[in-house]
Amino acid sequence: MLTKYIFMEEALRVIVSGGGTGGHIFPAISIANAIRLQHPEAEILFVGAEGRMEMQRVPAAGYRIKALPISGFDRKHLLRNVAVLYKIWKSRRLAKKIIREFKPMVAVGVGGYASGPTLNVAAEMGIPTLIQEQNSYAGVTNKLLAKGADKICVAYDGMERFFPKEKIILTGNPVRQNLRSCKKSRAEILTAFGLLPDKKTILIIGGSLGARTINESVLENLSLINDSNVQFIWQTGGYYYKEIQARLNKKGKPENLYVTDFIGKMAEAYAAADLVISRAGASSISELCLLAKPSVLVPSPNVAEDHQTKNALALVDKNAALYVKDDDAIRQMIPLAIDTVKDVEALSALSQHISALAIEDSADRIANEVYKLAVIYKERRKS
Repeated sequence: MLTKYIFMEEALRVIVSGGGTGGHIFPAISIANAIRLQHPEAEILFVGAEGRMEMQRVPAAGYRIKALPISGFDRKHLLRNVAVLYKIWKSRRLAKKIIREFKPMVAVGVGGYASGPTLNVAAEMGIPTLIQEQNSYAGVTNKLLAKGADKICVAYDGMERFFPKEKIILTGNPVRQNLRSCKKSRAEILTAFGLLPDKKTILIIGGSLGARTINESVLENLSLINDSNVQFIWQTGGYYYKEIQARLNKKGKPENLYVTDFIGKMAEAYAAADLVISRAGASSISELCLLAKPSVLVPSPNVAEDHQTKNALALVDKNAALYVKDDDAIRQMIPLAIDTVKDVEALSALSQHISALAIEDSADRIANEVYKLAVIYKERRKS
């Protein structure tokens, strides 16, 4: 759903703020790309947090970014929050300076530390704001920003629990736009991984840094993997890779297990997989929906308000995914995945049900809402 508009005399100017994780950054960049596609003249400025992932990923995607000296509250060491409060005050002042100089018509927040002061200040200055909430359980920052927001774009039904119903728009989550661009055949991809083209394949991913529980669940089930007549592509994450290689050298690596620290061409890995084992971050789930991939979800327990479990259960309730608790993963994850990938009917049902949850034009829908707010802002300034 790509909507073209004839814009006003001056170029559309948009601030996009947030980050901290790929789950916030990938949607933010997808939204910016969609805005540029609809309005090539648009000027887009990102605002992120000093030292966070967005400070590298956003420029690599071709966009300018300004940094705020913002960080999260330390719930374990309360006295350290004196410094955090100072950083918030300093970030608000800097956000005001950035907004005055850039003169945005709309400010978009995707979650993460920087979106708080940026959108809060923008709203105070009369700039329309739009929040994009990726999870089925709203984050603290977005709940605080909701009162001043003009529109709230969500990926799940029932979000009126957290936000004013009249502001909510169901848009889905934007995902990496190259995931469907794979031109290679499944046989070519699996051969490149050193695997057989005619065997059922399970892809195991825990994010770019990795997931300890998922990794331990693989290491503790090597004999089952070896005897399964199924093959595996395992992304360990860079943080754990050396340790895992050392342990595999001692235990012996099964020939049907391909191990890597990072998969650069995720479109190929997804295309080769019959089933995916993954954490339950919002971006990961949206990718699985878009690609109609059967999955075993192992939510991380180390996230705010346990939102990954809530994300996973939103799919499980619709028979669109399988779920294993983090505490049960070592015993259950690999056996369940092997049993499922061998069950043709189960795979087909999971694929059908998760595909029904996909919203393919999420970034375009959000870009349309951004434009509408810009028009309202321009009309307000004229009157």
